[in-house]
Amino acid sequence: MKIGERLLKQLNKKYEPSKLIKFQFGRYDVATKTDEEGNPILAFVGKADERGIIKGDQFSRKLLKDAQGAVMKDHWDYKGKV
Repeated sequence: MKIGERLLKQLNKKYEPSKLIKFQFGRYDVATKTDEEGNPILAFVGKADERGIIKGDQFSRKLLKDAQGAVMKDHWDYKGKV
């Protein structure tokens, strides 16, 4: 599974730092964990059960910055089913 352009736009936004953010995206439930700057670094996309645990796909973000803080690499890797 690939992350679509519309979901990438949502994941490129800044959120509250060091939190687990949950939201609906179309027919999917999404949970994303943010780093200390508020950038999503983990994403779980699928269907949530009654306890809120998402069954679906896991993605991890590679976000590399240089010494000045400019983004050098920004890429989402598919990590498999969860």
